[in-house]
Amino acid sequence: MEIRLKRAENVDIRVTAPPSKSYTHRALVAAGLAEGESTIERPLSSTDTLITSTGLWRMGVGLEWDKDQVTVIGSGGRLECGSFPELDMGDSGTSFRLLTSVALLCKKPVILTGSKRMQERPVGPLVDALNQLGGRIRYPGKTGYPPLLVEGNLSGGTAAVDSRVSSQFASSILLAAPCADSPVELDIASGLVSRSYLDVTADIMEKFGARLSRDGYIRFRVGTGRYRACRCRVEGDYSSASYFFAIAAVCGGRAEVENLPSRSVQGDRFFLDALGRMGCRVTCHEDRVVLTSDRKLAGIDIDMSSAPDTVQTLCVVAAFASTPSTISGISHLKHKESDRLQAIRDTIGALGGKVSFRGDDTLVVHPAPLHGGVIDPGGDHRTAMSAAVLGLGVGDVVIRDAECVSKSFPGFWEALSEAGLL
Repeated sequence: MEIRLKRAENVDIRVTAPPSKSYTHRALVAAGLAEGESTIERPLSSTDTLITSTGLWRMGVGLEWDKDQVTVIGSGGRLECGSFPELDMGDSGTSFRLLTSVALLCKKPVILTGSKRMQERPVGPLVDALNQLGGRIRYPGKTGYPPLLVEGNLSGGTAAVDSRVSSQFASSILLAAPCADSPVELDIASGLVSRSYLDVTADIMEKFGARLSRDGYIRFRVGTGRYRACRCRVEGDYSSASYFFAIAAVCGGRAEVENLPSRSVQGDRFFLDALGRMGCRVTCHEDRVVLTSDRKLAGIDIDMSSAPDTVQTLCVVAAFASTPSTISGISHLKHKESDRLQAIRDTIGALGGKVSFRGDDTLVVHPAPLHGGVIDPGGDHRTAMSAAVLGLGVGDVVIRDAECVSKSFPGFWEALSEAGLL
């Protein structure tokens, strides 16, 4: 599917943020391991979250999706996985990482695999940590990368996890830890990226009754005792909302997004601070955010290590600024669904923009005249949605493979259409 975008000016966007992908993944896992029947209200139904749901079902968890909720019959941490089930996680890195630890709770070995791109994404630090806790996980192919043969037990104890590539390594262990045979103490090595996602993980664990204590982002302790079933409502997604705020920033006008709780621990809330520093006006209410812009954007110098899913969005906004923007804390983006550092350069460069790199962890977006063109997101949902911001700011832009947004935001193009932007 191709989408052609015209230039938009003085927009007036009013939308409701879709449910959080990060919260949905974690709620599915916690509910699947809990004792009893849980109800997850307003979960995100997307390609990625359905992969997690299917993986849990293949391991013996009962799930029934309805329009606005999913009912989960928890396993109590006692998973019946059959004989050597093979779980194909496709392109969902979150599903692969979170379910690796869960698979250790199965009585029989489990094989986890995924797409060609998945097999290029490192998982060694997660495997090393799980093997310290009783696992006997092996690599049928290339050491350090999927696929995995997961066997052994989640015995508990103390482990250290290197989270310089992804905080999901730590989240995976923490989510399964309440079902370990003994308490788990997890030390986080220095250089943790995307640390705000550990706050999301801890929030879900506590909602489902886990016994969790922590020393900041350095050490986590999880006591024994199964999750308790509960009713959990998924909050709106700041990552998905970022595209609407970015459109208003570059096109001028106003964007009002509902279903964004002001007290959320989501790290991508930081994106709004970045836009405020660039010259936008941001007003946060209890459950909604309003941004207005006169298109007079200035470049900024900013560390985005705790808000990785909005780096591409910020870069395309920076392409419209009057001065350069320096964005750091981004080296781990090369290990996402695509090499997002290269995707940033290619996407902005396709329309005449200029991006340069300083080492592996910093890039600079330089002011340059922009023009129309064709963008191929390479199957990466966030590249496609950030390209939409560019397209509406410049005009005469075609986005190929536009359906890839179903990975995290299936209704994205429909939302743009309802806002009068398509």
